[in-house]
Amino acid sequence: MDILFERIRLISPLESRDEIGYLWIRDGHIAHSSPEPPQTISDRTRRVRADGWIAAPGFVDMHVHLREPGQTHKETIATGTAAAANGGFTEIVCMPNTEPPLDSPMAIEYVQRRATGLVAVHICAAITLGRRGELLSPMHQLVESGAVMFSDDGSCVRSAELMRRAFEYVAPFDALLSQHCEEHSMTEGFDINEGAIAAKLGLRGYPSVAEDIIVARDILLSEYCGNRRYHVSHLSTRGAVRLVRLAKSWGLRVSAEVTPHHFTLTEDAADGFDTNAKMNPPLRTRADLEVIIEALADGTIDAIATDHAPHTREEKQQLFSHAPNGVIGLETAVGLTFTELYHKRRFSLSRVVELLSIGPRRVLGLPQPNLAAGSPATVSIVAIDEQWTVEPERFHSKSKNTPFIGWQLIGKPRFAFNRGMMWECQL
Repeated sequence: MDILFERIRLISPLESRDEIGYLWIRDGHIAHSSPEPPQTISDRTRRVRADGWIAAPGFVDMHVHLREPGQTHKETIATGTAAAANGGFTEIVCMPNTEPPLDSPMAIEYVQRRATGLVAVHICAAITLGRRGELLSPMHQLVESGAVMFSDDGSCVRSAELMRRAFEYVAPFDALLSQHCEEHSMTEGFDINEGAIAAKLGLRGYPSVAEDIIVARDILLSEYCGNRRYHVSHLSTRGAVRLVRLAKSWGLRVSAEVTPHHFTLTEDAADGFDTNAKMNPPLRTRADLEVIIEALADGTIDAIATDHAPHTREEKQQLFSHAPNGVIGLETAVGLTFTELYHKRRFSLSRVVELLSIGPRRVLGLPQPNLAAGSPATVSIVAIDEQWTVEPERFHSKSKNTPFIGWQLIGKPRFAFNRGMMWECQL
């Protein structure tokens, strides 16, 4: 690895840095990072003219389903991390709804032993044993084994008393609890968002208030138990936004993430029974989307995360009511984010980088990389004005279930650097 990016825009919010310069990455470290070119360059150095490109501290996706162990016909640790690198990410958090779930030190070790490539894989372990919502997992042992957060993702912890005990249990070691916010008594057998499209298609609806109820419950529990760390996964409703904003105004340690599909698509995408537009939480209304955009801009939402959920073609080709929930996102997230937030909504580059890089690490309590000379190279490179077409056959993910097939995006991942390795993106 010996590559010099010339005339690249260096964006590092924590360093208050936004400047055109030269970034030289050699042997896994940043050898030069300055508005001025290096004085001497090796003959073997690869020089890349990078006008219109940015370099940022490596992007983090804090919500990924790798499917291994147990469902390797959908994705594996190897294919999932390759998809992450190809999408411009340097770190991900894998969710615990595997088979068996990530609820023991042995299960965590299984993933860690196989995650040896460029993309660092952090572990979200289960709050309850088997994700059954009955008994708490040994969370202290799981933190010692490397877990950075806890969730029963795919299922909500239904019992308020059990969730209270979880907050109390983690208090001595200040672990982060995250929730798939869904009041299951209101969503049994749902297909899409409750509303006009569900009525038109004759599909079963998921009322948005079912998400809001759990967000409100858990915010109150986190406060009651001593202002514990709490994170709302894949937030999708305007009600949830209001609740998170209120919790932050109270000084509570509450955070939230949103997916690119929830700030680019509405329930209308399911009109026509496209199962690639079926996910949990479902796509919501235009009013929900606009409030989410506002929350991304004002800091109410801390991070963008994909909820990458691979399924086979055969599974998604079933009747809408039988098809599984979920879409892939690792290889479209950066393009969608730059297209929608930077080009269309005019977010600053600094804010976009914060949502993809700084924000998720801040929520998770992970070290923050920088672009300073001498630092290890944990860097994402994006051609922010380059147009490209979403073609799933070019993806490294094992599954192709995306609602964005054929979309024209502006902002293309070009390189990812981490752990002394380099990935040149191919989309």
